[in-house]
Amino acid sequence: MVCKDNKDDTSLGSLLWQVIREHFIRHHHLLSKIGIYKGQPQILELLWEKDGLTQKDIAESLKLRPSTVTVTLGRMEKAGLLRRETDPRDMRVSRVYLTEKGRGLKKGIEEIDKMLEDECFAGFTFEEKILLRRFFIQIRDNLREVNRKEENLSSVEIITGGKK
Repeated sequence: MVCKDNKDDTSLGSLLWQVIREHFIRHHHLLSKIGIYKGQPQILELLWEKDGLTQKDIAESLKLRPSTVTVTLGRMEKAGLLRRETDPRDMRVSRVYLTEKGRGLKKGIEEIDKMLEDECFAGFTFEEKILLRRFFIQIRDNLREVNRKEENLSSVEIITGGKK
């Protein structure tokens, strides 16, 4: 199984998992210094791009359960990063808006992301970074294609390998 952290396992799947895990730990540590926690950067990025999204828009964009988004938004609202308002045109809809504090975090998060990228790719040549980028794109595209195909299959077809 790929999800074990066996430092002696140098299979590609295990190494990829180890890199993802170490990146997550470091990113979480850096973001926590400015009061940002798991799940929050992605929501901030969406709202920096388009303020006033609905909770449903956020859940769909991030492919998260609405309940997960509700909990995260609650924490962010309590921290003063955003506010939720009922849509005056449809009282059933809640829209999410950044506060000044939430907007003000953009530069800090961008600096953290740049620092982490520099830390991750220290010692790589320019050419190696270009090659690695190409590999990452290929891996991402491979997984997107598999995921797209599976989204079109029923649960039964996934379990039986595509056979009904």
